[in-house]
Amino acid sequence: MNSQPSDKKYRAVGQLPHSESGQPSDQHREAPHPSDAPRGGSSSDAVCLLPTRWADFSLHGYADPSTGLEHVALTLGDFSDGAPVLLRLHSECLTGDTLFSLRCDCGPQLEASLRAIAAEGRGALVYLRQEGRGIGLINKIRAYALQDTGADTVDANRMLGFADDARDYRFAAHIVQTLGIHKARLLTNNPLKVRALEAQGIEVVERIPLHVGANPLNRRYLNTKAHRMGHLQD
Repeated sequence: MNSQPSDKKYRAVGQLPHSESGQPSDQHREAPHPSDAPRGGSSSDAVCLLPTRWADFSLHGYADPSTGLEHVALTLGDFSDGAPVLLRLHSECLTGDTLFSLRCDCGPQLEASLRAIAAEGRGALVYLRQEGRGIGLINKIRAYALQDTGADTVDANRMLGFADDARDYRFAAHIVQTLGIHKARLLTNNPLKVRALEAQGIEVVERIPLHVGANPLNRRYLNTKAHRMGHLQD
């Protein structure tokens, strides 16, 4: 398959239906039960139920023996029928996901992905502990300090001696496969994620653009990702 799926496979994620209270509507929420873990091949190191504002997910924990990093996957629904699964690979961003930073679009992308999965009633989000595009939290803060003096996100990484993007998606692909997912509809603007999954034998039948969270403070960052890192803006 080509590194970038054809245009006919693209569609954007917009605002998704939810109740006024922020809770998912009854048609998207099911009563939690231990058997709610996805059927189709899960072999995580630990699993529990995780109620959220949007749906009651199953939370799976995984330890990567090659790095010592611990990752999680949130899943909803049954994957055993082999149909393509709505999927998001999301790398950890403490500042955006937890501290509501306006320097990036990570927090809004995380929320939009979970809402999209809940609205569909079936899907998975793999949350990868690859802070700062793989350079770690302290180095990310150092990179931010360089950006405060005028460097863009790519040059800041290079000034610190790091690659533009140091993330590795091989263990993410392993997680996806253990969940029984072999065909995916991937929520991403990053063609690298498409190529990484397909290199491990996972077919990406659709790339779904995820354009949320743009603001005046992260506009330069988003433009840099598009023009210097190959992220797609469609």
